[in-house]
Amino acid sequence: MTEHPFRGLLADYLAVRRALGFKLTRDGLLLDQFVTFCERAGAQRITSELALSWVSAPKSASASWLNLRLSVVRGFARWMQALDPATEVPERGWLPPIRRTMPFLYSEDDVGSLLAAARRLRWPLSAATYETLIGLLAVTGMRVGEAIRLNRSDVSLGDGLLTIADSKFGKSRQLILHPTTVGALRVYLRRRAEVSPSPEEPALFVHPAGNRINYEAVQGTFKVLTVRAGITPRSPQCRPTLHGLRHSFAVDTVVRWYREGVDVQARLASLSTWLGHADAKWTYWYLSASPELLGLAGERLEASMGELP
Repeated sequence: MTEHPFRGLLADYLAVRRALGFKLTRDGLLLDQFVTFCERAGAQRITSELALSWVSAPKSASASWLNLRLSVVRGFARWMQALDPATEVPERGWLPPIRRTMPFLYSEDDVGSLLAAARRLRWPLSAATYETLIGLLAVTGMRVGEAIRLNRSDVSLGDGLLTIADSKFGKSRQLILHPTTVGALRVYLRRRAEVSPSPEEPALFVHPAGNRINYEAVQGTFKVLTVRAGITPRSPQCRPTLHGLRHSFAVDTVVRWYREGVDVQARLASLSTWLGHADAKWTYWYLSASPELLGLAGERLEASMGELP
């Protein structure tokens, strides 16, 4: 049986984009399903009707999932169109736009309550792991997935450095740790060695069984901790999430810069690099949801306008 031409083209498309640093794990699975759909339809080219038929196939899917499917197909269709001008790229406006969830910004008291709740977890290793994990996310702004993938070898306590290897877009970076963070990690590693059934496990953060923690377990435990810490949603669109710790770090950093009177615009590139953003526009989006930050920016703008002749 002859292989459908879309198969080879999909392999080329994924290979090129992955060479540019995109992991495309989920995109690859979705596009494989889309090509199978095209094969069964006997299609020799991508049309908007064909693409949208596949995008809308899950009848009970959420709007965000349908938009993701559409975005994935549009990327592949644009690639195909460069090779075959007859290829049609489905319009983005076919689906209503998705509104981003309002980020939940944590106060210092909120973080303290989360850490206290983590210390009260039933298993000693879980208590140590989640207290240290939440603290590290709060003071570095790193992605939770990056923290989960950390190995003990990625932490250099003597140098005060933490290495995040092969993260989003295939990039790696190093974070300089505050002495108090170094101290907290040193305490955790000592406690981990005492109570873990697998002290030689290379992962930094581990379950009571001694193996690496996973995203699903972290999400579930964090929900429990927010309840125990008394941290409740501020609205249906603004709920406490792990990602909110990263968002809070970015906002708090820029608020501190404004209060110190430094040139914030000049430092934003450094913040983007620290956060591991491939494009500074994502850093700007992080900063758009804080009334306090927008107020400080407005005051700085008014002051500069007042100095003009």
